[in-house]
Amino acid sequence: MSRPSRSRWAVAALTGFAAGAVPVSNIAARRAVGVDLRSVGSGTVSGTSLAAVAGRRALVVAGCFELLKGAAGPVLVGRHDPVGSALAGAAAVVGHNWSPWLGGAGGRGISPAMGALLVSAPAGAGVLAAGLAVGRLCGETALGCLAAYAFVVPVARRAHGWPGSLAGGAVLVPLLLKRLLGNEPPPSPLGRTLFYRFVFDRDTLAKPPTPSRRAGAGVGAGPVPADGGRG
Repeated sequence: MSRPSRSRWAVAALTGFAAGAVPVSNIAARRAVGVDLRSVGSGTVSGTSLAAVAGRRALVVAGCFELLKGAAGPVLVGRHDPVGSALAGAAAVVGHNWSPWLGGAGGRGISPAMGALLVSAPAGAGVLAAGLAVGRLCGETALGCLAAYAFVVPVARRAHGWPGSLAGGAVLVPLLLKRLLGNEPPPSPLGRTLFYRFVFDRDTLAKPPTPSRRAGAGVGAGPVPADGGRG
């Protein structure tokens, strides 16, 4: 590995992290309705929570920027450097999931992961989008996303070769870590909680209450740890 390669990969990772860390959904919620998404519903800074408190128009606008921030690093690197592109994509998801601007809070990383894969492995982005859409239609977004996680690497490899599997695997690691770690340390019993988090992306079998636009404005909205909000 040459020194120029290491330097280029470091720049790619830092660029991806810096772009991913920008809390677009939280900024949009603050500007639209004066709400910090960490204080409502699940406490997850995601498009799901944003739509609940500020409406679908805010979600669409913020969602476009969430995709763009995931794509920024891989675009800078280019598809001619699969390793650098994969690092940049993974770093964007890490920055989004554990943003330093939010004290380590964040979303679940689906949007920046799709943005990164749109550049480096478009078939993988399609798998994530399909899982998200089908899960929402069925009322269990977490299960749809989990199914997508199982297929994103094989599909990306089949469509794009080893660079596709590398890109898919790189974003998959922080996606799964955030799913297990959640927004707060898992309560006891640990094994059961981790199972629920892995399968349903929440701490219990029962779904947490969904924040309403009224709650988002500050009426009766308290954080519910480790939810199913994705973004």
